[in-house]
Amino acid sequence: MAPATWNRHVATLRSFTVFCRRQSWLQVDLCAGLERRPEKTDRTKAVADTSLEWLFRREDVPVREKCLWRLLYETAARAQEVLSLNVEDVDLGNKRARTTSKGGDTEWLHFQSGSARLLPRIIVGRQTGPLFLADRRPAPARTPATVDVCPVTGRGRLTAIRGSYTGSATPSGLNPTRPEPADHTRPRHDSSGWGAAPLVIGRPGDGTASWATHRCWTVGFDWCPPAGGSR
Repeated sequence: MAPATWNRHVATLRSFTVFCRRQSWLQVDLCAGLERRPEKTDRTKAVADTSLEWLFRREDVPVREKCLWRLLYETAARAQEVLSLNVEDVDLGNKRARTTSKGGDTEWLHFQSGSARLLPRIIVGRQTGPLFLADRRPAPARTPATVDVCPVTGRGRLTAIRGSYTGSATPSGLNPTRPEPADHTRPRHDSSGWGAAPLVIGRPGDGTASWATHRCWTVGFDWCPPAGGSR
């Protein structure tokens, strides 16, 4: 069993054990002797920029997915931070968007021209509501909170689960999005001198390059074509 899988199972079992002991259902510690296993992380992996451009230029991918992938790459933000954006949070003129980070702080996500060109195509005149919308209206039995429903279309917010699923729903059957506990591809590119300093400072985190250690969305390696490969 992979160390990450083992650690996840142990953490779940510990949480369950604590709950049961609080309810006086257990008197023993089910996790006694179960230790976390060290996880090895490769912080040098990065998808080639030519492969990323191949992804971003694909004509068989909907605009919503292209914009999502672009925004995730250019901001190096967590998937949930991007999917929780509302239309009114986006400042196209200054190429930034206001988001709530994992710790509850309000921060700016700085994006570039690629996202700036795609965002108006998914906003299409809307003034408020979720930025990324699901394909259809929610069923009556699963109506989300008002803040997660577009007042114009009635469609709900694209969720983190659906946001990951759309990657495997492309006509080619590829899986271009995969959440991983690894360095983000964009931080690796920036550390190689490809990123502008203002964008690095504007990344989620404490205002320094320490955001590169965050668990961010990354592009999977199994789908990437070789450099110069055909579409």
